[in-house]
Amino acid sequence: MPENRTTTRFKRILLKLSGEALMGDNKYGISPKVLEQVAEEIRDVIELGVEVGIVIGGGNIFRGVSASTEGMDRASADYMGMLATVINALALQDSLEKRAVYTRVQSAIEMQQLAEPYIRRRAVRHLEKGRVVIFAAGTGNPYFTTDTAASLRAMEIHAEVILKATKVDGVYSADPVKDPSAERYTQLSYIDVLKKNLKVMDSTAISLCMDNDLPIIVFDLGVRGNILRVVRGEEVGTTVGTLKPRAA
Repeated sequence: MPENRTTTRFKRILLKLSGEALMGDNKYGISPKVLEQVAEEIRDVIELGVEVGIVIGGGNIFRGVSASTEGMDRASADYMGMLATVINALALQDSLEKRAVYTRVQSAIEMQQLAEPYIRRRAVRHLEKGRVVIFAAGTGNPYFTTDTAASLRAMEIHAEVILKATKVDGVYSADPVKDPSAERYTQLSYIDVLKKNLKVMDSTAISLCMDNDLPIIVFDLGVRGNILRVVRGEEVGTTVGTLKPRAA
């Protein structure tokens, strides 16, 4: 694997992708164009020698919370949402491997014909070998979001930062689509996010990051090259928490 870490801010990252981000301009499913862009950007990051773990949501296919509000049992709905994340993980794996990026999908729910079971030490070993590890099926438990799964997996693999890819260019004081006067923040504390009820990640995920001093960078996935810019240490989007010194 190429070694070029002097040009990067981080050695190991956890990339959080929402299922909705994979839809592009569609109303449902996966946009091949978006999938290709994401895969190409991840390939570029890997070529710099950065180790990449990914947690992916399933909201483009099924949202457990939404289904539960319409009468479905919450636990059953959440398990269905976890299966949707596996579909997205397999799609991303296919797109990455078409670009000669070695990957492993690890699922919190066992399905051995499709993915490895999640084993922390095995995941870390894959990362050390330069493989991208895609963590599917959330935490494997209902009532927990993929945001919480991202925080949990990031800490388990000792990632230096969570990169949360969204459809907007950072965190705003209000919805910038509905309120043109909304202010975009460049830096926030975890407490600010919780007190102001800013929709960065859910409160459980933010609290986990706060307790373990794990920074989060929120940025726009739609801008080509943004993942690479963040990894190189350029000021992109909004940073929650404090970034640690540059990796050696």
